[in-house]
Amino acid sequence: MQNQANNNKQRQIEITADDLPLHCPMPSMLLWNSHPRVFLPIEDTGEALCPYCGTRYTLQGGAVAGHH
Repeated sequence: MQNQANNNKQRQIEITADDLPLHCPMPSMLLWNSHPRVFLPIEDTGEALCPYCGTRYTLQGGAVAGHH
């Protein structure tokens, strides 16, 4: 994820393998306490949608090869 803080109004966020395991809200979000932390399975498909705030995450490079 980019090194700059963002707010939860950004609805599409691209992450990298360094951000795994993915959870929302992410530590860099200004409104980090806006909903309970939820871990999102993104490794298999390369995309995940937060059920609380609707933020769509995409994994840079797509699904993780060899992930079970």
